Amino acid sequence: MNRRELVTLLGGAAAAWPLLATAQQSAAPVIGFLQAGTPESFANRVEAFRKGLGETGFAEGRNLTIEFRWAYGDNARLPELAADLVRRKVAVIATPGSGSGAAQIAQAATATIPIVFSIGADPIELGLVASLSRPSGNVTGFNDMNSLLGAKRMGLLRELLPGAKRFASLVNPDAATANTMTADVQNAAASLGLNLEIVHASNNQEIETAFSILMQKQAEALVVTTDPLFNNRRNQIIALAAHYRLPAIYPWREAAEAGGLMFYGSSGTDEYRQVGIYVGRILKGEKPSDLPVMRASKFELIINLLAAKLLGIQFPPSLLAIADGVIE
Repeated sequence: MNRRELVTLLGGAAAAWPLLATAQQSAAPVIGFLQAGTPESFANRVEAFRKGLGETGFAEGRNLTIEFRWAYGDNARLPELAADLVRRKVAVIATPGSGSGAAQIAQAATATIPIVFSIGADPIELGLVASLSRPSGNVTGFNDMNSLLGAKRMGLLRELLPGAKRFASLVNPDAATANTMTADVQNAAASLGLNLEIVHASNNQEIETAFSILMQKQAEALVVTTDPLFNNRRNQIIALAAHYRLPAIYPWREAAEAGGLMFYGSSGTDEYRQVGIYVGRILKGEKPSDLPVMRASKFELIINLLAAKLLGIQFPPSLLAIADGVIE
């Protein structure tokens, strides 16, 4: 080969490299991420989702693209966002934190694209899967149990405040699991001999109104139910509870870390990580119907002593002894 031929060959190869890189990038799978919340409120959980993907060999920007669709607390936008992901023919749709109904909405939008959810209520009762061990169709995921822990949270508050009789629960009536969560706390209150007030809020203003109602009803303790809207507005809820000196227990660890009195529930970051792992496994060829629905098996109690001090409350030794974390 003479010098001119060698230069021509190398020049052609150099020109082809960008095209090859572009082709490799376009061949990387695209997944959809559908959530009713905001990226700011769920930043640490999104990182956990990426970590789960990484455990199966996928990294955003290297061999994977993630199309995020956030509803910013407006559940009415979810069908439009799900339809957009279906039109884009994403490889998998992830719907972590599906108390808003995101998983059911995605399921209604497609019967072929795999869907991986995480949800607090029973996914069989919600019609997402036929069974936990052998899901049917294109849907599987993680059951974090958080929508089913209202009775436990109420019991912990009762142990902290044995003299309190007027309890309340904050519920988003638009949540897919609203009826389940309401029945859970109502049954718990009846068994404990407590008066229970259910207050509803489905937007920011109604959260303010709900606390005004609680004061009128002279509520002595509050169980906050799990919902993306409430998670988005957790700082507002914590501030209102502090302002009205209302002891409250929350379904997110981040709430206790941000100044809330108590948290009880499963790990939100582990939940999103597990969803990421299942998405990665499906990208590698496994079928949703062959992946059993995982269930949370570890629950944490985190208490905030500073918040208790500001409320004039002292945690009993029985609760301090079982707490998984204490914030001072």
